[in-house]
Amino acid sequence: MSERKRPRRTAVNWVVDSVSFVLAVLLGLLAYSEGESDPVPQTLLAVDFWSGMVLCLTLWFRRRWPVPLALLAAAVSVYSDAAAGPTLVLIMTVAVHKPWRTSIWVFAVNFAATLTYLQVRHKEDWKTQLIIGMTLYLAMAGWGFYIRSRRQLLQTLRDRADRAETVATLQAEQAQLRAREEIAREMHDVLGHRLSLLSVHAGALAYRPDASTAEVAGAAEIIRASAHQALQDLREVIGVLRAPVGELPQPAFADLPALVEGSRAAGIPVELTLDAPGAMPEHVGRTAYRIVQEGLTNAVKHAPGEPVTISVTGAPGNGLSVELRNPAPNRRRGDGQGLKGLSERAALVEGRVEHGRTPEGDFRLYAWLPWPA
Repeated sequence: MSERKRPRRTAVNWVVDSVSFVLAVLLGLLAYSEGESDPVPQTLLAVDFWSGMVLCLTLWFRRRWPVPLALLAAAVSVYSDAAAGPTLVLIMTVAVHKPWRTSIWVFAVNFAATLTYLQVRHKEDWKTQLIIGMTLYLAMAGWGFYIRSRRQLLQTLRDRADRAETVATLQAEQAQLRAREEIAREMHDVLGHRLSLLSVHAGALAYRPDASTAEVAGAAEIIRASAHQALQDLREVIGVLRAPVGELPQPAFADLPALVEGSRAAGIPVELTLDAPGAMPEHVGRTAYRIVQEGLTNAVKHAPGEPVTISVTGAPGNGLSVELRNPAPNRRRGDGQGLKGLSERAALVEGRVEHGRTPEGDFRLYAWLPWPA
């Protein structure tokens, strides 16, 4: 397995590293100039200077090896004043990039190195030097801990923002999926009903070659009007799909008599009993309309020409009952997608749908929808 590449140093990192290097050199030179008066051999002072400068050069690699370089700085600090600057930077680097336990161990090693340094350099005011040194170490470590905590906080906020964005994207996709499913239901309800009427009239023309010219012309006109209306409905659906914002044209409960009249005009004997006084909620009326529409479509498909009885009754507080009956000698077994869609529609408004054959052999579609008082 190939070694994972480390991220390249950014422009901000270059600036920070450059400033850290310059400050470490300046602090090291300042500390070295103050320690030249210590009663130590000149050879140690030379080693002190060059060791500190070399340690400053290692700061360019502090992001890759913060702990080893900090321990090296502790070892050099035993005898070197010039190592003070890079040592402070390395202590802060460990606090920024490593856990606090590691930082404490590094701090303890540097504390021991400081005690040894005071003995090697023969500092007379060693207590003051110790307090100053430990104060600087604690300040740099505290600053590093603050930077680390702030970075972790920012990373947590970024992660939350990413998760929120992901959740929002998923919710938008789910909303789009639900919208597409709703559009699919609308297309099935609207176009299925129109095309079923077309099929009835086209079948009548095919099976009645002896029809008069007036009858053929009337049937052709009905077919033309139904086809034109189906195309209009299809254009409305496609227009909604293309538009950035919009809704499908929604039918209302008041459109129910017009739906029945359209089926009667197509030659389907429909008997409608409508007894639902009072202001009905819009979603309940729209669901009732779709149930009747789907029932008429199925009647035309499975029992063309047979009479259909529709009863829509209810009142506020009692609910709305929708029942369709018609002979269905050619109905196939199993539920179609339309009936499944009706069950889903009714469930959305906390209603229920029942369907099946009666003892008399008719097909019965019944729905109950809640109608609050």
